[in-house]
Amino acid sequence: MELKGRAISKGRAEGVALVSKKPFSFLGGVDKDGKIIDKNSDVYGESLKGKIFVFPYGRGSTVGSYVIYSLAKKGILKGIVNKECEPIIASGAILAGIPLVDKVDIDKIK
Repeated sequence: MELKGRAISKGRAEGVALVSKKPFSFLGGVDKDGKIIDKNSDVYGESLKGKIFVFPYGRGSTVGSYVIYSLAKKGILKGIVNKECEPIIASGAILAGIPLVDKVDIDKIK
């Protein structure tokens, strides 16, 4: 399968995709070890460890950028794919130095 998108934060990453069909907030949505703790998430209980996190778009606090940074610096989060990226997610990925691509039809990803 080939998907095309727009690079927001350039780089390369390999890993298994963790795909959520719901918007996601990194503040309160994930713990310090990368476990999804948002009970409303369709990936609740899953781990971001070594994964490429795929979700439609971010929601929530600007502190989410620093959560992304922390997860990436611990080697937990490898990259992000969004349908439509917004500034909190973009700044987090850029700050963390992890790849982020948007404008991807995530409905094709299983």
